Amino acid sequence: MSTTRIPAGYVPLTDAAPLIAAQEMGFAAEERLILELHPAPSWSSLRDMLAFGQVDAAQMLAPVPIAAALGLGGVSAPLSVLSVLSVNGTVVGVSSSLARRMADAGYRFCFHDAVSAGEALIAAAGPDLRIGVPFPFSMHAELLTYWLNGLGPDTPRDIGIRTVPPPLMAEAVRNGEIDAFCVGEPWGSMAVEQGAGALLLPGRAIWSFAPEKVLAVRGAWAEAEPDLSSRLIRALWRAGRWLADPASRGLAAEILSARRYLDLPAEIIERALSGKFTVTPQGLQREAPGFIGFHDGAAGFPWRSQAQWIALQLAQRNGLDRETALAKAGQVFRSDLYRNALRGTGADLPGASSKLEGAISGLLLAAGESEAVSLLQNRFFDGRVFDPQAEA
Repeated sequence: MSTTRIPAGYVPLTDAAPLIAAQEMGFAAEERLILELHPAPSWSSLRDMLAFGQVDAAQMLAPVPIAAALGLGGVSAPLSVLSVLSVNGTVVGVSSSLARRMADAGYRFCFHDAVSAGEALIAAAGPDLRIGVPFPFSMHAELLTYWLNGLGPDTPRDIGIRTVPPPLMAEAVRNGEIDAFCVGEPWGSMAVEQGAGALLLPGRAIWSFAPEKVLAVRGAWAEAEPDLSSRLIRALWRAGRWLADPASRGLAAEILSARRYLDLPAEIIERALSGKFTVTPQGLQREAPGFIGFHDGAAGFPWRSQAQWIALQLAQRNGLDRETALAKAGQVFRSDLYRNALRGTGADLPGASSKLEGAISGLLLAAGESEAVSLLQNRFFDGRVFDPQAEA
């Protein structure tokens, strides 16, 4: 049978690993696919590359297809999410000057407690806080807003969230354009390496199982190409399984470090894969187990409840009707296509397509299509639980 080429876009980040590994390690070839990988300099350019047909699939910030469905961001082409490429994988950092003020006040950069980190940040920052994120419609922006708004009445009065492409985040901090940032690895670690900032938290300290990047396609393409969609889902599922094996970390980091991909030292890239970080320019070491997930806990499954949590945050900030937003978001994450593609492969396929977000305190065996599925911790830092049925 013939091999099909699929042009696919990505932004040079550690969590582009499933697309890159699928092509480099032969998982795409197993499905008679060649992924023509096209790097993009920013999320806006990648979104437009997908919307206008320059690529047929793309690594995408999880909120972007949902924002498009809600009429936000000026994207006319409906987008569909075939799978989740990664959960978590972001870091919150602060400028070196802000880090010094926090340290002088006694904060020890524990790298796991969102409440104490937030309180220390607010106390040191004062009434104004400028935070860089890679894109307005991103989990970076959603997690930051949820976190800072959940810390109580002492939240800074003027939180300015500014868009900065990931490779430019360290420069923006160093030049004093922003006070803090939330970015995907390895760009947070690069800010530390360049002496521009310190790492405060992994994103998973705010939501421990947040869908970070997804595989997005145009909705019309998904409907017109069901066989290609299934083959693509399977190739990326196998890539995620390979990446989840600790024995793969070294090779994965070497592949990602290549000039045609991230063009950065493998040692920097491997920090995210191992969860072992240098969090200050002075060399302070911290560990974040489960920093990024590609496979375990049914990480690739596109839960409609994840999409609906994102939609509710977007609706609240943009004055949209909540019920309409929840309904539209539920159609974006295509759990039906994911199931059809992976039946018979041994993949973990939950019995439901929606769940309570924030309600899992530890490893949980949940009902699956054929056998029980192991789900990992899924908690918000403030203990809230999101029930999409109750919100509708």
